Amino acid sequence: MKTKKKPTVRHLNDLETIRKNQILFATLKKISETGSSIVTLSDIAREAGLSKGGLIHYFPSKEALCKEAFKSFFERIFQRSLETMDGCKDPMQKLLSFGWLYNWEDPDVNLGYPLLFDSMAMASRDGDYRAMFHEGIRNWIDMLRGAIEECQGQGRFKGCDPECMAKTISAIYHGIAVRWYLDKKSHPTDWAVKSAKNVITSLLNSYD
Repeated sequence: MKTKKKPTVRHLNDLETIRKNQILFATLKKISETGSSIVTLSDIAREAGLSKGGLIHYFPSKEALCKEAFKSFFERIFQRSLETMDGCKDPMQKLLSFGWLYNWEDPDVNLGYPLLFDSMAMASRDGDYRAMFHEGIRNWIDMLRGAIEECQGQGRFKGCDPECMAKTISAIYHGIAVRWYLDKKSHPTDWAVKSAKNVITSLLNSYD
């Protein structure tokens, strides 16, 4: 008769990681659907296929779980943005490579915008969310600044301040995204993609 092997520490850690990711995704889905102020731990537990007690084993409170879920999602979007830019050889194309932000068929887009707006509402009242929002914007600015500095290394846009320009480009993408998502009838995808590209290109070319 074979002796049943005990799970190794590594195996248990892997299972814990899988379960936490399962809970985080369930949290993001429910927040995206109903908002963080309305969603309950019971809602999330049902979505994750767990008991409420099983969920609390990993995350002791709704507040801790929501913050961890928001943080994990925005980190994922930032990594995707880096990968998108890395796929472009020309630094100018890197700055214009975020058309996917305006794609209704993209699952990250459909999940992500309600999360973004929810986190912004929380940031208006909660210092932890404000710090999270600041960190996310800071990452985007640093990423865009790097591409602008690459352009300047090629002799382009010498007259602009990379930090200031990166903040402006980040704000352009953000502002267009808000209009596109919340008022798609008046601000369709074609408008969003072309506007972002044309405004950023014209702004940078004014420094050539």
